Amino acid sequence: MSVVSTITVTVPATTANLGPGFDCIGAALKLYNEFKFTRQEGGLTIDVTGTEAQRVQTDERNLLYQAFVKFYQHIEQTPPSVKIEIKLGVPLARGLGSSATAIVGGLVAANQLEGATLSQSQVMELAIAMEGHPDNVVPAFLGGCRLAATSGAGWEICDVPWHKDVVPVVAIPNFELSTSKARGVLPNEVSRADAIFNTAHLGLLLRGLETGNGQWLKTSLQDRLHQPYRKALIPGYDALNIAAVSAGAYGMVISGAGPTLLALADKLHSKAVETAMLAAWQEEGITAEVRSLSLDNQGAKSF
Repeated sequence: MSVVSTITVTVPATTANLGPGFDCIGAALKLYNEFKFTRQEGGLTIDVTGTEAQRVQTDERNLLYQAFVKFYQHIEQTPPSVKIEIKLGVPLARGLGSSATAIVGGLVAANQLEGATLSQSQVMELAIAMEGHPDNVVPAFLGGCRLAATSGAGWEICDVPWHKDVVPVVAIPNFELSTSKARGVLPNEVSRADAIFNTAHLGLLLRGLETGNGQWLKTSLQDRLHQPYRKALIPGYDALNIAAVSAGAYGMVISGAGPTLLALADKLHSKAVETAMLAAWQEEGITAEVRSLSLDNQGAKSF
């Protein structure tokens, strides 16, 4: 393939962990950031539009641009001067993979500008290395629900079937929670009993997502590795959990590092779950956006 002068990449939001699948499972959602890269003379230009656009850095510190540069460092070339146009659709620092969209977007754009120099797996390996774990960047890159495991020489990526009647409902509050703070409350060690608990529940979660079996999903969303420690960082967590389940959700988990909360429900109850979660946060004095989404099965797209 020949070198091109402009490329646009769309990358979906993601929800990661899904309860017991800490740092290894995630799903792409139909909510997007769009990044347009155009070669130019005279350095770097970054323009940002969309909600929270004023909070995005527009110089070399921008994560999207850092991923773009990372690609050129990997192939041992000097990055070209570019104009970057960002259209934000994924909320920042809310547990919906905004950083993963930037990492994947920058790497995919650079690879396409250079005529697909690297393979898909090579680009994905770079993305995982930048993010530090695969749960967000892998579904952002490939789409769908994905489980990632190290193979020693790299990563094995498994697609996870997601039953069409299982609806993700996201409750996105108007406050942020940094990933570093959310990781800072986690213990350095866990008991054997907790490790076994999460292993069993992750296995059940995979079968629940595949079959849509409600009882399996209700049981499988429990977790002992991260949520018991992180939920104290999210005001109203317990109230929202009670509201979601009472309205018919199978259960509720923290999306990524939070503070967005994710409920899984069937199509019959998803709207009631939306209404209940929104009302619960309003009672806590917190403004939020609550919406039912569907899975994105394509991942990052370039054109």
